[in-house]
Amino acid sequence: MSVQAKRIWIAVLLIAITGCTIVVSHPTYVLINAWWHDRHDRAPAAPGQVDDASRLNATRVAEVWPIPADPIEGELQLRALLQRAKTDRLKVSIAGAKHSMGGHTISPDGVVIDMLPFKYMELDARRKVLHVGAGARWSQIVPFLDAEGLSVSIMQSNNDFTVGGSLSVNCHGWQCRRPPIADSVISFRLMKADGVIVTCSREENRELFSLALGGYGLFGIILDAELRVVPNERYRPEAFVIPSRQYAERFRFSVNDDVGMAYGRLCVVPGDPFLKEAILTVFRKSPCAQKEIPPLKEPQLVGLKREVFRAQIGSVAGKELRWKAEKKLGETGKTKFVSRNQLFNESAEIYQEQNADRTDILHEYFVPQDRLEEFLMKVRAIVPKHPVDLLNVTVRDVRSDGGTFFRYADREMFALVMLFNQPRTQAADLAMQVFTRAMIDAALDCGGRYYLPYRLHASEEQFRRAYPRGEEFFAKKREFDPDGLFINQFYLKYAGR
Repeated sequence: MSVQAKRIWIAVLLIAITGCTIVVSHPTYVLINAWWHDRHDRAPAAPGQVDDASRLNATRVAEVWPIPADPIEGELQLRALLQRAKTDRLKVSIAGAKHSMGGHTISPDGVVIDMLPFKYMELDARRKVLHVGAGARWSQIVPFLDAEGLSVSIMQSNNDFTVGGSLSVNCHGWQCRRPPIADSVISFRLMKADGVIVTCSREENRELFSLALGGYGLFGIILDAELRVVPNERYRPEAFVIPSRQYAERFRFSVNDDVGMAYGRLCVVPGDPFLKEAILTVFRKSPCAQKEIPPLKEPQLVGLKREVFRAQIGSVAGKELRWKAEKKLGETGKTKFVSRNQLFNESAEIYQEQNADRTDILHEYFVPQDRLEEFLMKVRAIVPKHPVDLLNVTVRDVRSDGGTFFRYADREMFALVMLFNQPRTQAADLAMQVFTRAMIDAALDCGGRYYLPYRLHASEEQFRRAYPRGEEFFAKKREFDPDGLFINQFYLKYAGR
């Protein structure tokens, strides 16, 4: 929308609300202000460069190579590409939706393999197993399974991401009392640096299975996977507004076998309520006939949801408005029932920063459940000391992951997913690095750690403290890829060679 058109619309809206009461007009003003500043003028990376979700990693590359969609042709050409890269002494990285934020999908001056076309799907309904290409997005998988009365077992809370990307970071989501996604993987096929394709499972090539899941694309190219799927279910949402110090206790009391999914939100309004008030939302199973499960539909009120969320940027009033709306309406807008698949069927792009001069940055910290409040006390002291704008904190339950080598969940943890907004400037990024290191120290002091798919702001010493098996992990990478074909910015920073 042009500036002139926006001015005309803003004039109309201002006239329309002149009769509103003060109670109504203040929230209206906050939303209009958010809409006015929501410019949607971000641009793609320059020719010859690639970037990721941070929009702070624009990097020159030699080539972006989209894999052919046909599996047979795709694998033949991919093998030839790896051989050409070796001959030409080019490094290779693997990309899907590029939602990591630390250059994990980027090899400077190398070849970036675009896996998005590799999105074929086949369902074994009897075994409840989905065979799916690594480039398939969950937004394609959820409706595919929904039509069969089935659902994803474990995935992120949004559907933008690809299967290959989710496996490479070993993601987790709102599924409660579950380990990360590796737990739902039966097997996957991996093309190694020499072009040989191997099947990896808990019985076959077990070491590569544990290394490539959560391996950030350093051990080869995940081509496709067999994933366990589960029946779609009907849930009844239930929310509790509680002091954050009671969150762990309330979670243990409320989340049992009758709950299919659960998550928490923490108040980000500055001042006394900051991180002291929480909402725990649980989705209780409500068994019914298949025909009574609410049909899958596109997310509703997308524009309004976006502006309520974006109104928080630099605004205490915006944060207050969003928190009041969250407490009153929750995730489902007081809907009586919701399907499991509906909860998966929302894009992160609904809320994503679209202005050219700003960006959203994710952090994630894992802390033992009995030390949640200890961690929050530290965070309440850290955040006000730094020029950061915290928009959201979601609390997830993650259980111990026994299937991967480079694990972040070695016990029952709460994951705190934090979203910040910042200018796209070197000064803002440096300030965020200083802040991030303070946050990582706080998590480590509480027996926790930080998640690796985000900005590479952790010091090497912090990385080693959080992931003591890091050196062994990189040694294994060099063992399976002795020529160092698969390289990304994460590896370049922390592998030390």
